[in-house]
Amino acid sequence: MIDLENDAGSRRASERLQHRYRTFTTSRALSAVVDSHLISQITAAEKIITKQDEPVKGGPTAQAQSHVGQELTTQVVHDITMGEKVITGQDQPVQGGPTSVTQSILTTGSSSSPSSDRSASPSNAASNASGVLDSETISKITEKEKSLTGEDGAVTGGPTARAQQHAGEPITSQALHDITEGEKKVTGGERVKGGPTSTAQSELAKSRA
Repeated sequence: MIDLENDAGSRRASERLQHRYRTFTTSRALSAVVDSHLISQITAAEKIITKQDEPVKGGPTAQAQSHVGQELTTQVVHDITMGEKVITGQDQPVQGGPTSVTQSILTTGSSSSPSSDRSASPSNAASNASGVLDSETISKITEKEKSLTGEDGAVTGGPTARAQQHAGEPITSQALHDITEGEKKVTGGERVKGGPTSTAQSELAKSRA
């Protein structure tokens, strides 16, 4: 005789397990990481509020940097919100501010700029280049820096850090100078062909093509 009650119970247990698995895989697929893309966007949003070139100590950028390489979670968002309060003096996050940017990325699961999804073929490379130190350009600078240092993270005062000071700004001669100074710090005083500065100059040239 078939035990219908046990059979039904087994099916329900199996369905619950499948549901949990689907939920888990979906949440994993949407996970984002605190990387240079995200930090540059937070820095740009912070600079709009503070009108300063340098991130504020204990502010949202500093809070985000303390979680570099970690998965973006609600705890990270909370810390960035605390950092935003430091620069605004307000309990509520500012619309379009660092917290807002981070929450949006947490929801979508990606800190990449929309342009990074477009084809980078030679035929449209120039049209994709913005001539601005956006998250995509800073990410390229970071990759070049990592190839020079052999380290996973950006060096304090290095080319990535220098570029982030100008996040969201046009690539000007001053920005290139600062990136060069950062590059010299990680190389021991020399500019490298195909290095971070060359990458920034290349992006600027593409935008003018």
